[in-house]
Amino acid sequence: MRILIVEDEQALAEAVARGLRREGMAVDIALTGDDGHEKASITRYDVVVLDRDLPGMSGDELCREIVRSGQLTRVIMLTASGAVEERVEGLSLGADDYLAKPFAFPELVARVRALARRATPVTPPILRAGDVELDPARRTVTRAGRPVELTRKEFGVLEVLLAAAGSVVSSEELLERVWDENADPFTTTVRVTVMTLRKKLGEPGIIDTVVGSGYRVPVASRPDGG
Repeated sequence: MRILIVEDEQALAEAVARGLRREGMAVDIALTGDDGHEKASITRYDVVVLDRDLPGMSGDELCREIVRSGQLTRVIMLTASGAVEERVEGLSLGADDYLAKPFAFPELVARVRALARRATPVTPPILRAGDVELDPARRTVTRAGRPVELTRKEFGVLEVLLAAAGSVVSSEELLERVWDENADPFTTTVRVTVMTLRKKLGEPGIIDTVVGSGYRVPVASRPDGG
């Protein structure tokens, strides 16, 4: 999942980003409301973690702009005040959730994951292709019942491909959904990750290369696909 943190306290923003990345999320950072608005206009984020008190465009106005865009992006607002009035005001702007500072990091992770599920089409709790099973909640992959150890990026690529239900996913889309803004779009990162993923999954292979288009896991290789 792709997350944007809009927070003017750089140390806090970077600490939260590191934590979310350890949870397997692709995370971008904006230190001003204007920068956050620009990034949210270019990239479709699953969740925006948004501080209300920002330099430039306020968090309130950025929240309104995200809501006006009509995207499925979900917003969790952060504030130094936990007063009921503050929470009500934030939610009335269109925010999906509200969290007062200081907050417990595990709670933020849980709330971000819950919002991300609402930002994407409903997928089965367990994704399958042949004898390969991926559990998004537990972050586990098995083949024929045996665990397959994957890196966070390999797991993310496999999750996106399985969730596509047979549709072709381009390298550009994989780069956007699994990596973050620091990824170089002109590198062979996606191709190399798919190559190592195939090796770890073993034979028979389940990931097809569609020349000039991207990658897919054919529906025919899925147990419910006939």
